Amino acid sequence: MRILLVETDINAAQGLTRLLQNAGFMVDQTDLGEEALELLRHYDYDLVLLELALPDMEGSELVRRMRHARYPVPAVVLASTTQAAARVRAFAAGADDVVSLPYEPTELLARVQAILRRSKGHSSPFLKISNLQLNLDSREVSVEGRPVHLTGKEYAILELLVLRKGAVLTKDAFLNHLYGGMDEPEMKIIDVFICKLRKKLHLAGAGNLIGTIWGRGYILRDDVVATVPVPGIFAEVQIEALSAA
Repeated sequence: MRILLVETDINAAQGLTRLLQNAGFMVDQTDLGEEALELLRHYDYDLVLLELALPDMEGSELVRRMRHARYPVPAVVLASTTQAAARVRAFAAGADDVVSLPYEPTELLARVQAILRRSKGHSSPFLKISNLQLNLDSREVSVEGRPVHLTGKEYAILELLVLRKGAVLTKDAFLNHLYGGMDEPEMKIIDVFICKLRKKLHLAGAGNLIGTIWGRGYILRDDVVATVPVPGIFAEVQIEALSAA
């Protein structure tokens, strides 16, 4: 998932970026409210994390303009406990949460993850598709209780497919989700990631959950029958044939 961080203090921004990236988030950072609005116009973010004291506007004004522009992205404001009136203005402007400074890293992450789950329509971190389960908080994947080891990019692709189950996702959408417009590789890399992900899921017994919509992209479906993992050469032949489909 992708977070827009709006923070003026360089040290605070670096610390928050490390914290969020270590938790598996992609992070874009700016120190200006106007630039944040411009980024929101061009990119899809899952959450905006901002401080109140911005050089060009108050944080609550940024939230108000986000809501006026009908950006559905959740907003979490960082504010000192002494800024009572400003905290109230942030909520009135449409903030989803206000976190007190100085923040406890584990609490901040827990609140960010809870708001992200609710924004996607989920009250629990556990998402289940057929016999596949994702833990959005720990970024763990399992099939019938058995862990499936994925790379960071493979997990990010699977997470996006699960959260948008039933929707056809283009390769551009995956590139934007994985790289955020920064140093994007060629589009064919998505086919490589999907192929490897399909192999791992099929070998784990999750069946062929990821479908190809020719000329458009990929879709996650849960109307497939789970398979029993089959070790050995025959299983490898099955997997290769599946990934080529």
